[in-house]
Amino acid sequence: MPYFYRAPGPQAHPVPKDARTTHSSGQSFEQLRQECLQRGTLFEDADFPAGNSSLFYSERPQVPFVWKRPGEIVKNPEFIIGGATRTDICQGELGDCWLLAAIASLTLNQKALTRVIPQDQSFGPGYAGIFHFQFWQHSEWLDVVIDDRLPTFRDRLVFLHSADHNEFWSALLEKAYAKLNGSYEALKGGSTIEAMEDFTGGVAETFQTKEAPENFYEILEKALKRGSLLGCSIDTRNAAESEARTPFGLIKGHAYTVTGTDQVNFRGQKIELIRVRNPWGQVEWNGSWSDRMAFKDFKAHFDKVEICNLTPDALEEDAVHKWEVTVHQGSWVRGSTAGGCRNFLDTFWTNPQIKLSLTEKDEGQEQCSFLVALMQKDRRKLKRFGADMLTIGYAIYQCPDKDEHLNKDFFRYHASQARSKTFINLREVSDRFKLPPGDYILIPSTFEPHQEADFCLRIFSEKKAITRDMDGNVDIDLPEPPKPTPPDQETEEEQRFRALFEQVAGEDMEVTAEELEYVLNAVLQKKKDIKFKKLSLISCKNIISLMDTSGNGKLEFDEFKVFWDKLKQWINLFLRFDADKSGTMSTYELRTALKAAGFQLSSHLLQLIVLRYADEELQLDFDDFLNCLVRLENASRVFQALSTKNEEFIHLNINEFINLTMNI
Repeated sequence: MPYFYRAPGPQAHPVPKDARTTHSSGQSFEQLRQECLQRGTLFEDADFPAGNSSLFYSERPQVPFVWKRPGEIVKNPEFIIGGATRTDICQGELGDCWLLAAIASLTLNQKALTRVIPQDQSFGPGYAGIFHFQFWQHSEWLDVVIDDRLPTFRDRLVFLHSADHNEFWSALLEKAYAKLNGSYEALKGGSTIEAMEDFTGGVAETFQTKEAPENFYEILEKALKRGSLLGCSIDTRNAAESEARTPFGLIKGHAYTVTGTDQVNFRGQKIELIRVRNPWGQVEWNGSWSDRMAFKDFKAHFDKVEICNLTPDALEEDAVHKWEVTVHQGSWVRGSTAGGCRNFLDTFWTNPQIKLSLTEKDEGQEQCSFLVALMQKDRRKLKRFGADMLTIGYAIYQCPDKDEHLNKDFFRYHASQARSKTFINLREVSDRFKLPPGDYILIPSTFEPHQEADFCLRIFSEKKAITRDMDGNVDIDLPEPPKPTPPDQETEEEQRFRALFEQVAGEDMEVTAEELEYVLNAVLQKKKDIKFKKLSLISCKNIISLMDTSGNGKLEFDEFKVFWDKLKQWINLFLRFDADKSGTMSTYELRTALKAAGFQLSSHLLQLIVLRYADEELQLDFDDFLNCLVRLENASRVFQALSTKNEEFIHLNINEFINLTMNI
């Protein structure tokens, strides 16, 4: 029977044991396996078929790959032989050395390894051609099921494989990770820290060796002892240097694993040594100390070290302490919440805003420690659709005595208190901070505006910190319609308006949707300072639905007058927020314009409105703006009426109700 890594005695997992099932059938690994055993068949994964679509999305295999199960490749396949070790990892014909370096590092941490590779599977009793692995994604653990058909050429595995051809855990792990990201090709090129985080749910820190602190060796030594995963690499200046070999046997742009440190006495001096591994299993350091290299040589030849800490305090003092963690899931959406960095003042303020309240100082300190990790989601999976890693970062501002989304003027006159060291096109940007107790606003953003992505923001704090999304609330503050003026008290202007109404309404003294459509289009098309296409009959029916208090589907004089006054207010509002006097309104001004009209909306609702009403240039004509306001006011008044009646079937809050009605 194959040997599995087992902890020496009872130990708790470093993460919760429950992982979400991801197979499209909704069945768990065990349910799928039992189903296959009962049928006497081997599992075939329809979610990740044995075909070209699972291999590549931009090219075809250069040689004819044949998908085979391990039992068709060797006589006696084993899942793990003698324990999963770093020597089980040999790179194949795929440019995923970053992933292999992370897997090699994973084998050094027994707890993390047994989480990623569950111990309930083998090629022995209970084998049904199905395996599963668990990965961390955006603050949750996923259970990824695969069949064991692997791409081969001439009965040899094409991609990752073990030095022992009878061992298959590493090849199956690579396949599961390829499925998680959409294809094998999606694994080409990457950062070791990305896979390290997916294997642990940890948090990353990056050190430039030339700028590392004096106690850098101690930092690496302590990180290894505490189970952190470590990778290193040599920078390239251009594409031609990628995977170029140096005179000392090192490969530029290649991902290595840091697997150990040691100190020896040599000629009366203490020499610090470090051990690194090349996932290729060949092309080695040929300088001093052979397989191990002196730490001074390491700092001279390698440029970057990435450390994935299983907890943010892994590199702190020896005292064990638990950090508080809060997670925010959000989106940058073009036209509403994709404002770019502070360089773009006109749109920066529209980014998502998270309020962070630091309430307790660190022990014996005057400040509060916390770590912020911003991750863009699913970019590797979206590579097949042309998506690349966006350049991301964040800024932290002192929060004023306001409990609302901060506007453009605030950022015009206030500097940030802290920010990410840089905006960079990595999956995650993380940094540590110390700030005095107080309230702060954290703003995650892309560098350029109008770039779309989902993100996961994690905030780790040494003491309890309170966070709140400033964009998640809906606040509706609509004034009551004014009461009509009695006919005998009307001003001259009001009398002229009554005459206009009589002309439009006809003998029945009521305005129908068709009559309203005619008069509104005639009046609005004459206004030169706003762009206006045409109001539809449906739009006019919505207006009547909003203003009709009698329920007859028409507007009487008093109702028509209230609407006309409201229309003039909305026109003035539109002109006020038409910043460039183009006759249209930018979607980035829409949040403020709607707030001025009495609607403070969540980012999600704002995104829906932009998708529904804005054009390709992220602009709204007045008829779009008018339709939007009418729908919002209709939805809010219906909600208020139902809430007043305390209808038992109304279980939605105002945010959910408007969300529902905006989608109808």
